[in-house]
Amino acid sequence: MADEFDVVVLGGGFGGYTAAIRASQLGLRAALVESSKLGGTCLHLGCIPTKALLESSALYHRLHDRGAEFGIRAEGVTFDFERIARRRDGIVDQLWRGVQGLMRKNRIEVVQACGQLAGPGAIRAGERTLRAPAVIIATGSEPRSLPGIEFDGQRIVSSDHAVLANRLPASVVIVGAGAVGVEFATFYRQMGSRVTLLEALDRLVPLEDEEVSQLLLQSFRRAGIECRVEARVKGARVGDNGVTVELEDAQLEAEQLLVAVGRAPRSSGIGLEEAGVATDRQGFVQVDGWMRTTVPGIWAVGDVAGGFLLAHAAAHEGITAAEDIAGHRVQPVEQNLVTRCTFSSPEIGSVGLTETQARARGHRVKVGRFPLQAIGKALIHGEPAGFAKLVADEETGQLLGAHVVGVQATELIAEPALARLFQGDAWEVGRNIHPHPTMSEVIGEAALAVDGAAINV
Repeated sequence: MADEFDVVVLGGGFGGYTAAIRASQLGLRAALVESSKLGGTCLHLGCIPTKALLESSALYHRLHDRGAEFGIRAEGVTFDFERIARRRDGIVDQLWRGVQGLMRKNRIEVVQACGQLAGPGAIRAGERTLRAPAVIIATGSEPRSLPGIEFDGQRIVSSDHAVLANRLPASVVIVGAGAVGVEFATFYRQMGSRVTLLEALDRLVPLEDEEVSQLLLQSFRRAGIECRVEARVKGARVGDNGVTVELEDAQLEAEQLLVAVGRAPRSSGIGLEEAGVATDRQGFVQVDGWMRTTVPGIWAVGDVAGGFLLAHAAAHEGITAAEDIAGHRVQPVEQNLVTRCTFSSPEIGSVGLTETQARARGHRVKVGRFPLQAIGKALIHGEPAGFAKLVADEETGQLLGAHVVGVQATELIAEPALARLFQGDAWEVGRNIHPHPTMSEVIGEAALAVDGAAINV
């Protein structure tokens, strides 16, 4: 029996369920096919559980290691990892139930089954075939490994394994110093584990501005995290008591190895090739700014479509695709408007071009920097390490990029991101009246510094 809909979404992660909700809001009858739990990687294995863990580790670290600095006597502070895990799971469960409620509220039919394309405008979901003139592919991604290194879930783990663990390794080697790697490095170190962080490129968080990478490296080394850049992993051997990680010039021993070298799209085995949908060499679905694939009637959003593999990017792409399907176009997706947030300690928030990228694209740039150590609220937090850096076009003044590293950076990046959306100038951000004493003052001062007008330096 064929079921008729206006749009069928394959995948119930952040991008998929957001697309279904927006389609329903615009009057389309929507169905969503998901083989696992609604919410996808972000809710169950990524954004939410990792940040719940980091909240616990930050509090423990603050009391255990820094309490005296704040005049707090907290002797004998310990942690209960099982309780930390229960809190993590409780937050995930609460949000998962919320997503289920949103499906009911928006009258979206959820089909619990593995789905795949079954010809033009059709998704086979178990014993059912769902038909619609518009199909949205939102199947997400999964952790990559390294050649010759296989996950066993115990000694050699991915972020999926690490985030659901109910015990803490005494020592861990982390391969990959992107967002996932540095977040787990922060968590493990704050909880007291011995951490070695390896990165094949010449700096940590290599997609960020070079100055951000430098400060993060300094902060990590001060925190006791051993960091090695330009470190090539040749292999790993599991033994009775841990893992031996083989580098080109050394061997490292640890209880556990976490491989965090990126993610691969879930694009095989779902009928894309048979439908003629083009993918790139890595398997990411090729899309335009409206998230349209190379086949009319098929859209793709989220991790499977490449770009920035971030939950908020996926949600935005889902909304864009649904609005395109409904004939309610607003604006195509622009990857350079996507904010990037890393919840390490210190945090990192960025949007737009780095200074190097701006110069490479032919811009004559002017840069404003402002240190957190001159911000009263940063001193009150006890977190003076970090800065805000704004990159603007020298001729027009237009803001090209913003980069914040330090406490609450992931919150602070929203203001320059809005300025980027509005094609604003750096001076306009600087003229915005920032409340005092707040962390947001660092954005205003950095914006004024673009034209040499910062006040508090």
